[in-house]
Amino acid sequence: MIDLEELSQLTMFAREGTLSKAAEKLHISQPTLSRTMQNLEEVFGVPLFVRGKNRIELNETGWKAAERAEHLLAEAEDVLRQVREFDKRLHTITVESCAPAPLWSLLPALSGRFPGMTISSSLEEVAQIGAHVAEGVCEMGILPEAVCLEGVRCVPFLREELYVCIPENHELAGCESVTFEMLNGFNCLLRSEIGFWDAMCRRKMPASRFLVQTDEFEMRELILKSSLLCFVTNLSGAGDGGMRGRKTVPIADPEAKVVYHLIYREERKEYEGVCQTLL
Repeated sequence: MIDLEELSQLTMFAREGTLSKAAEKLHISQPTLSRTMQNLEEVFGVPLFVRGKNRIELNETGWKAAERAEHLLAEAEDVLRQVREFDKRLHTITVESCAPAPLWSLLPALSGRFPGMTISSSLEEVAQIGAHVAEGVCEMGILPEAVCLEGVRCVPFLREELYVCIPENHELAGCESVTFEMLNGFNCLLRSEIGFWDAMCRRKMPASRFLVQTDEFEMRELILKSSLLCFVTNLSGAGDGGMRGRKTVPIADPEAKVVYHLIYREERKEYEGVCQTLL
C-alpha cells in the first residue's frame, strides 16, 4: 500500500535534489529519508533511483513517480477539504443577505431555533443570492424584493426605509421630504458594508461623490463636524445624539422603501418556523 507521507517525502526529494536538503526541509534524519526511498522502490517494484558514491538521483521512472505523487497528494488534500466542508455544511446554516439590517433579527432567530448549528452570514450582490439559494450554495438568502424561483420559497418579513440626515443650515433642511434627484450633486458620507444601499445611492445620485467610512468613531465625528449629507434608516438610526444638529428627512422615491424577502429551498420545511417567528 502506498503511504502518502512517503510520497510527500519523495516529492520533497525531487524538489530539493539531494537527500540532505530534503531531510532538512522535512525535519527528519537523512538515514530515515534514505530508508523511505528504498521502501518506495519496493512498493513500486521498479528502480526509481540512480545510485552513485554517497549520492542518489531520480531516474526517468523516479521522476514519473514523483510527478504522479504530486497529483495524488493534491487529490488527497482535495478529498480532505471536500469532506470537511461537507461536514461543516451539515452543522452550519449559511445566510447571504443584500444588506446588514435584516441579519440583526434573522440571525438571533436562527440561533434560537437551531441551537446546535453554527450560523454563518455574509453580504452578497443581489444578483447572486437567488442563484446561490437555488443551487444549494447557501441555505437562506435575503433580497430587497420578491423573486420567483423554481423550488424556492419567498417570504416577506421586514421593511426598511432610507432617510437623509441634513445639517440644519443646509439648503435642503427646510424640506419635509426629498428625492434622489434633489440630492444628486451633493457630496455624502456612507458607511461601509451597507450592501445594496451603496450601489443604489451611487446609481440614483451619479453626480454626487461619496466618502465611505469603515470606522464608526470617525463616521460619527464627521457627521458631527462636517456639512456632508449622510443616511440612516428606520432600522439603523444613529442614536446617542449622533445626529445632533441635523434633520432626518425621508426620501420619497419608492426605491428608498424596501420590503426584505427571505428565501430558502422549499424542501427545507424546518425554516418555516423561523419565518413565523420573524413575522
